[in-house]
Amino acid sequence: MVGQIIDSSGAHPAEGIPKGMDILAEMRPGYEEILSRDALTFLAGLARKYGPRVSELLERRRQQQARYDAGDKPGFLPETKHVRRGGRRQGAAAAALGSADGVAGGDARVPACAGANVYMPDFEDSNCPTWDNMVEGQINLRDAVRGTVSYEDPRSGKKYALKEGPRATLVMRPRGWHLWEHHVLVDGEAVPGALFDFALYFYHNARQLLASGHGPYFYLPKMQSHLECRLWNEVFVEAQRELGIPNGTIKATCLIETLPAAFEMDEFIYELRDHMAGLNCGRWDYIDPTRVMPDRSYLTMEMPFMRAYTQLVVKTCHRRGCFAMGGMSAMIPIKNDAAANQAVMDKVRADKLREVQDGHDGTWVAHPALIPIAKEVFDEHMKTPNQISRQRDDVQPDAEALLQVPEGPRTEATLRNNIAVCIRYMAAWIGGTGCVPLYNLMEDAATAEISRAQVWQWVRYGATLDGSKVCTPGLVRQVIEEELQIIRRELGGSEAFAAGEYLDAAFLTKLMCIGRELHDFLTLPAQDIIIAMGL
Repeated sequence: MVGQIIDSSGAHPAEGIPKGMDILAEMRPGYEEILSRDALTFLAGLARKYGPRVSELLERRRQQQARYDAGDKPGFLPETKHVRRGGRRQGAAAAALGSADGVAGGDARVPACAGANVYMPDFEDSNCPTWDNMVEGQINLRDAVRGTVSYEDPRSGKKYALKEGPRATLVMRPRGWHLWEHHVLVDGEAVPGALFDFALYFYHNARQLLASGHGPYFYLPKMQSHLECRLWNEVFVEAQRELGIPNGTIKATCLIETLPAAFEMDEFIYELRDHMAGLNCGRWDYIDPTRVMPDRSYLTMEMPFMRAYTQLVVKTCHRRGCFAMGGMSAMIPIKNDAAANQAVMDKVRADKLREVQDGHDGTWVAHPALIPIAKEVFDEHMKTPNQISRQRDDVQPDAEALLQVPEGPRTEATLRNNIAVCIRYMAAWIGGTGCVPLYNLMEDAATAEISRAQVWQWVRYGATLDGSKVCTPGLVRQVIEEELQIIRRELGGSEAFAAGEYLDAAFLTKLMCIGRELHDFLTLPAQDIIIAMGL
């Protein structure tokens, strides 16, 4: 049905959609305000121009990964040496963002939610990309920008609304280049999820944000090459031109969360030019499948290879005059156990103290209860709006340090925990929820990724657990079955168990953990399931 939308009454109002576009999902009441003809025309233009480039970059990723699998290692690119040696600074871009309460630094300091200076609505790792989640998320953002967003819990009747007074600066996180919006086709091809998220938010909110003293700010995840930054920059330039907004109005923070990206920080900043706000340290995707890691809990930011990477982020950003953001703390409060809860708070405090003392300009957390700790630490140790003046000349780029394999234990307890996280998280994800508290941590797609990647590594390389037991496919299958039995008992029987998505989640976990190859992303086959379910 080319050029038609299916609305909630079963009609097909072709006049509401540009020629050559299909929307293969239900148009619920209110969706037409976001999926207006003008907004869809804007999206279609970006998809036609840049969609093929996305496919080319993903193919380049596959080719590069094949070279890594064959023995190559990530490294600093000889062809971009002139960029790393260049002196271009991004001070104007950073200053513009900082004056608007900051993003990735400035005076923002703690992007999170209630009580923080900045809030990051996440359309990626903390979100399951069902049709309703993606469109209703855009509706919520439109209302938040205008100060009218509200919610009433249908179970408790409790109502939520924005308070009067200054509000947190929004930094919208679109999906990564690897995800596609299969509900929307342009000329028969799925639209890149990143363009769908960016285009609708930018089209509906850019001018309103500018009128309120803020701006269209974005947080860009999962990039593996400066060429992927180059594509974002071209999208930004085109989008601003189309809407008649001055070039450089958009500001972006790039998440450095993949190993190849750690060798291209200067190039990331250079490619985004006037749109660059800064870089953010990722924690959970920074893993090489060819290197056998110790227990996930042992992979802290104090590990030498993580220290080499995070301090290089500070040095690179400050040399270029932009912000260096610390990492996200995934810890959450522990109820009904004061001692355990205090231990969590102490760990968060130590983590944020390390960041501010290293020279980071801000940080972020996963739970609102951690905001006061993060703010207190940064306010005490960062008396200026940022620390860009700290150039960190003591830090030198060191490829060997960035690639150093950490030492540490590999245990059956962690194998079981990793598998439990994968099954329980993926069950929630297939059910439409992308962020789940599990075992005193806030798990999202990124944290689940490291769990399944670690299991795959241990199986692939026959890691020895607890000094004696070899991690084999048979052991993984056994643990998966045992975890399913634990979940069934917790739920009180087979009926409640069947009402969940645990069997599909267990199948995905098995596929991801003992397959011959490490799949690119856990959520890609999971997305096929939710599409088949019509979500």
